[in-house]
Amino acid sequence: MGQEKIKILDVGGTENFWTNHNFLLPDRVSITLLNLEKEKTRQENICSLSGTATDLSQFADKSFDLVFSNSVIEHLHNYENQKKMAEEIRRVGKKYFVQTPNKYFFLEPHYALPLFQFFPSSLAFLILTKTKLSRMQKWDPDFARAYLQEIRLLSYGEMKTFFPDSDIYFEKFFGLNKSFVFHTLGANKKPGLAGPFVSN
Repeated sequence: MGQEKIKILDVGGTENFWTNHNFLLPDRVSITLLNLEKEKTRQENICSLSGTATDLSQFADKSFDLVFSNSVIEHLHNYENQKKMAEEIRRVGKKYFVQTPNKYFFLEPHYALPLFQFFPSSLAFLILTKTKLSRMQKWDPDFARAYLQEIRLLSYGEMKTFFPDSDIYFEKFFGLNKSFVFHTLGANKKPGLAGPFVSN
């Protein structure tokens, strides 16, 4: 009798992520990608569905062995949506692995500018659209406005509130906490699993 596949839900992920990390194992792992729009997939054990991170009602409780999400929860506009995503991940997953940048890291990763997350929105918009300081380009005004509304970085305390039963892995940059991984994979497995999965 064959071994049952490990079922993984990747909220906001891509097929290339799993291909690049050589974690496909068609006979061992089944991966479901969930994004706003369904995408074409090439691998036989990867499927794509449309949906939102805040509403996983198409999935039953504990229907996945692992729910995985890499740098998605900070893209949900507000605290309420982020809390809903966390609740849904904990509901549908037997275990989870959620990564997000640290709000208090000195470099804002989406704009590649120091302390940009603390700038007033009007000043941030001006910098993005009138200068090339962010990623050496002027941003389209509509895109910049929408992106500024979309990104809400999370602190350690907020993530701990969302995922109170988790272990935490800190991704370091020169000794500073660049990002967090909140997970329930087990403390003895934390360093080995977190390493390749925590790149933004």
